[in-house]
Amino acid sequence: MSTSALLSAPAAPRHLRAVEDIAAAQPAAPRPAASGLPAGTAPRGFALYVGLDELKAAADGVSLSVIVDALRRTIAELAPSAETHATVALAPVGAGGRDVDVVRLALHEPAAVARTKPEEPLDEHVPGGVTIDISRRRVHIDGESAALTFKEFELLQYLVLREGRTIERTELVSSLWSHTDGDDAPGERTIDVHVRRLRSKLGRYEDIVRTVRGIGYRFDRHADVVIRYGHGTPSPDRF
Repeated sequence: MSTSALLSAPAAPRHLRAVEDIAAAQPAAPRPAASGLPAGTAPRGFALYVGLDELKAAADGVSLSVIVDALRRTIAELAPSAETHATVALAPVGAGGRDVDVVRLALHEPAAVARTKPEEPLDEHVPGGVTIDISRRRVHIDGESAALTFKEFELLQYLVLREGRTIERTELVSSLWSHTDGDDAPGERTIDVHVRRLRSKLGRYEDIVRTVRGIGYRFDRHADVVIRYGHGTPSPDRF
């Protein structure tokens, strides 16, 4: 699963037109450039992992090389100085799992690789601090199990998987209540209530869920916070 190969551009590519349409219809609000970045670091680019095999691409009337070429030309229009490099992730025929997770693992994305390492035996009673076990959906506070509701854990997990990034209230509503009818979906202020209840259960560690005034919330890891991942850990798919 670790093999990769370069994608070559097709002779007759098909162009992506969404950039012009979106830009004309609704200009994107600028995001803070260095929000939540570790000290001493600066962005140098990004990796976009696309989960799609050739059969699914063919069913959509395209191929992987057509998509890569279209993306490259769109990037060239947006940022002519950008450099691009494309690889295709190869996996054994019949390999299970979501396509995007297979791609991340095949291309050695650090978080995906870390989750495949053997897990240490779970200590049900951690002596101190906070232990957030994503795969087992458990949280321990100073050695005691925290009685989080399903939605409270979903909220904490969403923030943990996007550590250091400020998540807007609208994103939390659309992501955590995506299967709820419009009339039953909570308002943005209801998110504040869920966060307040979550913090009360985190006790003296409540500030790991930080409020970013006027925007939303962010997970800030402390030295006494341990995150345990596993094979059941979902991927943070939003950029």
